[in-house]
Amino acid sequence: MTADPSHIWTVQLRGTVRVPVRGAEAFRLFTPIGEKDWSDGWDPQFPAGVVDDGAAPGTVFTVAHGDETSTWMTCRREGDELVQYARVIPGKNAGTVTVRLSDDGVGAVATVDYHLTALSDTGAHALHRFEQHYPQFLAEWESAIARSMR
Repeated sequence: MTADPSHIWTVQLRGTVRVPVRGAEAFRLFTPIGEKDWSDGWDPQFPAGVVDDGAAPGTVFTVAHGDETSTWMTCRREGDELVQYARVIPGKNAGTVTVRLSDDGVGAVATVDYHLTALSDTGAHALHRFEQHYPQFLAEWESAIARSMR
């Protein structure tokens, strides 16, 4: 595979999601188990079983979306403030997703970083679309979380 300069092969994206709760309650929303509460179609499967919220380092899980399945592994967790996952969508892209939570006095702000590398031409095109729609993607998360809290 040769990198075509007209394709985006790597993206580093950062954005924020405001949530109406703080601390452990906010953190849970960004764990494999907690995301089920607000994300339609999010149904993580844990081949080795799940402990607590599924965000313990070393935990592996898969998520099916349409005709593709992504494989995730929790790489790092710092209390209820930070969680980092490695994610691979075979033939499309691979990288990390990191969520850092901070208290904003009313609720919490989650800073969400995606660092992804394309694994194919198709993946490069998908990354380009993902980059273009990243602010809307996070706005959808924020709306879905708010709806789930009502």
